[in-house]
Parts: sequence; structure tokens; C-alpha cells
Amino acid sequence: PLDPLEPKNIAKAVKELGLKYIVITSVTRDDLQDGGASHFAECLTEIKKLTPKVQTEILTPDFKGNTESLDTIIKTPLNVFNHNIETVPRLYKTARPQAIYERSLDVLKYVKENSKIHTKSGLMVGLGESFEEIEQTLKDLKNIDCDIVTIGQYIQPSKEHLSVEKYYTLEEFEQLKTLAKNIGIKNYQIGPLVRSSYNAAEAL
Repeated sequence: PLDPLEPKNIAKAVKELGLKYIVITSVTRDDLQDGGASHFAECLTEIKKLTPKVQTEILTPDFKGNTESLDTIIKTPLNVFNHNIETVPRLYKTARPQAIYERSLDVLKYVKENSKIHTKSGLMVGLGESFEEIEQTLKDLKNIDCDIVTIGQYIQPSKEHLSVEKYYTLEEFEQLKTLAKNIGIKNYQIGPLVRSSYNAAEAL
């Protein structure tokens, strides 16, 4: 069950640590009717009560595309809404079997069209995707006006997880930076160890 004190405790932690930028994420909570959207919202609200000047970012699941859940979130004091596309469409069946590529795009698009919140997404490379597939995915994100994109190397967390198909070289990561720039993505963090929250404040 959800901890009803978690929003206040997170707010206290943000204040005590003197944070200026905070990224909040969670495991997928499809067991909850709203996917955890109201809990995200409460956390953001409590943080702003104690530290009004702090900038906030959330990294969320797709809420199964539920626009009511998204409405709950975009009404809160939020700077960046992050939902990761994770990989190219062809690899969804193996890498994200319970997710839908188009639904993830729709979630980002809905937030962008119905709020003034910056949108952000990211993907991992090294799962067997082609350069052309990465290019198309970046174009898809550009087409929905995604503000910030992160790209990092997939690293196998355990033997039970998908194996690494390819380790990208530093030169190839530079090529990805050039690709993102040429497509028109203005704000990006791209490199081997880049993850969703890497240099999050600087990216904003």
C-alpha cells in the first residue's frame, strides 16, 4: 500500500538537503486506479509548500495512457514531465512487452499540448537497434515537440535481464549528438553513462 506520509517526508528531505532541483520517480503502479498520479501530485504539492523555489521533475510510467491521470499531474507545480520511450518500436516486444510505443508518444504529446510543462524522454542504446531506427525515434520525439532527450548505453543489470547486443564507442555517441542536433532537438544529454536524471537541472 501507498505510504500516506511519503509526500510530506519527501518534502522534508528536499528542504533538509537544501536541494534546488529534484527528480521524482516510481515503479509502475498499475495496481492503483490512477497509476499513482495523485501520489505524484501530492509529492509535488508538498515540496512546493516547504520549498517554493525548488524546481521539480517527475519520471513516470505511461499510466496506460489515462488522460485523467495526466490531468491530475499537469495541474501541479511541475517544471519537467519525463516519460522514457526507452527503445525503438521494433524492440518493444522484447524490451518493453507491456508498453506501447505510440502510447508513450501520446502521453508526452498530451502533456505538451495541455500544459506549459517541459517534456522529456530518453532511450537506451545497445539492444540491437539500428542507427536508422534511432534516427526515426528521435524524429518521432521531435514531431511531438519533446523538449529534452537523453540517450545512454544499456548495461545488463543481471543475467536475468536482456543481454547487451552492442557497446557504442565514444565516436558513435558523438554521431548521435550530431544526429539529434540535425533533427532539431535543442536540449539533449547523450553519452555512455547518461541516464534519465543525468544533469537534469542543466538540461532544463
